[in-house]
Amino acid sequence: MDSIINWLWGLSGAVLYAVVAALVFAEDALFVGFVVPGETAAVLGGVLAGQGRLSVYWLGLVVTLAAIAGDSAGYFIGRRLGPGVLDVRVLRHRRDRVERAQALIRRWGPQAVFFARFAAFLRAMMPTLAGVSRMSYRRFFLFNVLGGVLWGVGYTLLGFFAGAAYEQVRSAVGGVVAAVLAAVVVTALVLWRVRRHRRGHCGHGNSGR
Repeated sequence: MDSIINWLWGLSGAVLYAVVAALVFAEDALFVGFVVPGETAAVLGGVLAGQGRLSVYWLGLVVTLAAIAGDSAGYFIGRRLGPGVLDVRVLRHRRDRVERAQALIRRWGPQAVFFARFAAFLRAMMPTLAGVSRMSYRRFFLFNVLGGVLWGVGYTLLGFFAGAAYEQVRSAVGGVVAAVLAAVVVTALVLWRVRRHRRGHCGHGNSGR
């Protein structure tokens, strides 16, 4: 994580905003979130803002607008291409999860667009599924904006406060100790997400028995 931050540190402010915005946008429009989740880009941008590299206010606005625009692009892709878009290679190995997402949108309608914003796979899939299902764009856009604002501001601030805390620790106890603490936190978060992912799969497997 430190190496990525150091690389981004050498870029200009405009390029940093553009990189974060592109990752957030592409997550929902092009399924890039299966590789690099948009929340990672938003949090990392917030960390840089916490270190004084970016404006947290402009970053929050950029992330929010990119999230809303990415969802809208995903919606129109699904509406234009129809169910055939679900046959792309990246989704073939996730057919069971796609079907669960379709069941979710059938049950909750546009509300599913809002809640999906806070789950990585659903966030990348739901806009396209909304378009495929021919959901009214007006209803889609309302919940898209609500989720995009809450998600964009929330994850930007999460990274911002984490970055500010990192700088405080580093100034107090030195860069080496701060780096170790950061590595411990990142490792703990990764392990927590892996365990949650496994529990989800185990629960799904048990429910099918």
